[in-house]
Amino acid sequence: MAYVINDSCVMCGACESQCPVGAIKAGDGKYEIDADACISCGSCAGGCPVGAICEE
Repeated sequence: MAYVINDSCVMCGACESQCPVGAIKAGDGKYEIDADACISCGSCAGGCPVGAICEE
């Protein structure tokens, strides 16, 4: 199951650098996770300072 980033995202970029497969990119107003590329490792969720990332 892929992870998703909710509207609590503050665009800090911490999650992008945590993703081992490069599935996270800046979107319009928040970062977005490519569900097809996500390996559900949870690294991004652990690195998010505002808790904006959860399992889909």
